Amino acid sequence: MKSKIQSCGGPTLNRRRFTTLLAGGLSAPFIGASRAHAQSGELRVANWGGDWNERVIRAFEAPFVTSKGIRILHDLAPPPERKAKLLTERRLPRGTIDVAWLSDADAYEMDQAGVLEPLDISRIPNWQFIEEKLRVPHIVTWIYGGIVLMYNPNKVPEPPTSFAELWNPRWTGRVGLNDQLYFQYIYAASLSHGGTMGDVAKAFPALLDMRKAVQPRLYPSHQALAAAFQAEEVWISANYSSRIIQWMQEGVPVKWSYPKEGAIFTSFGAGIPKRGLNRDAAYFYLNAMLEPPAIGKISELTSYPASTKNAEMAPDVRARIAFSPDQVQSFNFVDYGYAAKNDSRWVEWWNKEFKA
Repeated sequence: MKSKIQSCGGPTLNRRRFTTLLAGGLSAPFIGASRAHAQSGELRVANWGGDWNERVIRAFEAPFVTSKGIRILHDLAPPPERKAKLLTERRLPRGTIDVAWLSDADAYEMDQAGVLEPLDISRIPNWQFIEEKLRVPHIVTWIYGGIVLMYNPNKVPEPPTSFAELWNPRWTGRVGLNDQLYFQYIYAASLSHGGTMGDVAKAFPALLDMRKAVQPRLYPSHQALAAAFQAEEVWISANYSSRIIQWMQEGVPVKWSYPKEGAIFTSFGAGIPKRGLNRDAAYFYLNAMLEPPAIGKISELTSYPASTKNAEMAPDVRARIAFSPDQVQSFNFVDYGYAAKNDSRWVEWWNKEFKA
């Protein structure tokens, strides 16, 4: 099922419009945007940890936020814990998070739950440079990508062509999964076993079959999965193309291939919880995210395509991380309403049934 995200002052995002967007290219000349006045004080930012947070600091927070006198206090946790905290704090007079980093699906869920503040676009001058079809009213979209197949070409000589290859008994004991990507693996299982993005019922028996057929190894983070590939402990998986490109550059023996089912689209950005304290610094942070050097640098460091027209990056970097038009055409978009309604049940099943 195709998802639709309501834009601020524009149409919705769906497969056809997103395809049109990418076909037109993401480059455009920089038209100098006004800069928000830096605010002082502490800014509490909830984010993923690990190398992702390190890259956010390097590409953006250090040169564009803390250098302006704002002290950032990081609250680092996986998405389920981050969302649980946001949901708990929505009932408090004041919360402990000023800016929350979220995936597109998680942001939709938090918005529907009344956690996120509708953005005041007048306080984000750089908003104008976000590609129109990637604009949503509750989060600043920063980067986007897709889940594809990942494999060690020294051990898996033929590039896998379907998510179903993760069930192949030939790879028993050599399938690696990142525990944080349970959401995406459920969709991959659904797509490869007769289900859809709007009905994943077939994913659950399929994943239990995977556990019996290939005895997959679970890892707690991207870094742990990369280390397992480096040690040739595992040979095949599914992950973001951006992560795989990044690891290829770092010498990890991996490549990626595009599944015949189509990649699972995702995007990432940041929003403002309603119970946050430092609104001025939060809006300064969101606007600074979109500065051309900042978003270009995070794209270079992470290999995720940027959401803006004017991101500053070298042509070879842009070409290396881009999806082809045919690949864009076959993206699978999350039905956000369906996912928000069921995600808590899915993560509970993953933890109690699949990981048991």
